[in-house]
Amino acid sequence: MELKKGFVMRQVAGEYVVVNAGADVDLNGVITLNATAAALWKRLEEPAEMADLTRTLLAEFDVDEATAAQAAESFVNMLKERDLLA
Repeated sequence: MELKKGFVMRQVAGEYVVVNAGADVDLNGVITLNATAAALWKRLEEPAEMADLTRTLLAEFDVDEATAAQAAESFVNMLKERDLLA
């Protein structure tokens, strides 16, 4: 899986935000991401599997594998609900 083209994540005033930069998706406003979600977003800029996302969280945060897997799954579900995955 990977992100649809046309969205960019930027850090603005200490916050990570995602904005529509030309994608053909109705995105009302911006999406604010925490550090965990931002790490996953960065990883999804290239094709990745769920296991890759879990490994990203394990490498960057002090969490156990079950917590990392659950966080990755929740993030992917949010992206699917907003039609942000290619």
